[in-house]
Amino acid sequence: MATKSSDSKNYKIEDYSIQKEPFYIPVSDEVQVFESAYNQKVPILLKGPTGTGKTRFVEYMSWYISNNVKKSVPLITVACHEDLTASDLVGRYLIDSAGTKWIDGPLTRAVKSGGICYLDEIVEARKDTTVIVHPLTDHRRILTIDKLGEVVEAADGFLMVVSYNPGYQNALKDLKQSTRQRFVAIEFDFPTPELEAKVLKEEAGIDDSIAESLASLGEKIRNLTDHGLSEAASTRVLIYAGKLIKDGIDPRRACQVAVTWGITDDKKLYRSIEEVISAIFP
Repeated sequence: MATKSSDSKNYKIEDYSIQKEPFYIPVSDEVQVFESAYNQKVPILLKGPTGTGKTRFVEYMSWYISNNVKKSVPLITVACHEDLTASDLVGRYLIDSAGTKWIDGPLTRAVKSGGICYLDEIVEARKDTTVIVHPLTDHRRILTIDKLGEVVEAADGFLMVVSYNPGYQNALKDLKQSTRQRFVAIEFDFPTPELEAKVLKEEAGIDDSIAESLASLGEKIRNLTDHGLSEAASTRVLIYAGKLIKDGIDPRRACQVAVTWGITDDKKLYRSIEEVISAIFP
């Protein structure tokens, strides 16, 4: 006869710990704000364009806080999408040879372990899914698991962090006020060319000259958003271009496949971007 069991030890929480310091250069006081919010158990919203370092920042803060409090603060990340259900976050019963077994979802794992749960692009998730985080973002700090008939109090150290890109949103896909006002917000934007060059040098392993040229390229392409370009060149695509250049690909070709073709399908914008690339990499 099949048996039912609730197994909260069906994972190794140390697998979610950041062991090595992620490379991150603070732009302002975001590290201090995050640390303060963590100490006061205040949920955090990261907002800004794609590729501006939001995910890397969360990884860095998980490592940073772990090293400061001398206690592992695991980071459990969920990439949200329109088919994400409450069960995907909380958990579900699965059937195996031993019977029916409960498997904790990523949100439940973070709540029980006292880790950081990072919901990336939260507005992509279904509205009824995001509601389940509400009791975790106020004084209650509880998670209700309806299928088990349990209410789980968040362990000390648990923190809810979410992110979204305001540039992608519209009236039908935006963060509800009832949700966003449960968080303090840290805003991200593209770094200065000087700072971005340092990031590109480190992440792509390229020399100063190439890094500075790619940073200049990113700055000039972002100015095209006022001329029909819907999405700016992220630091991420510039890193990809740098990696290709390091591996021997011609700089103009590397920028074409990583940047031009990666950010737009508009043939007219192709020409505009290619002109910028040619001017920087003659």
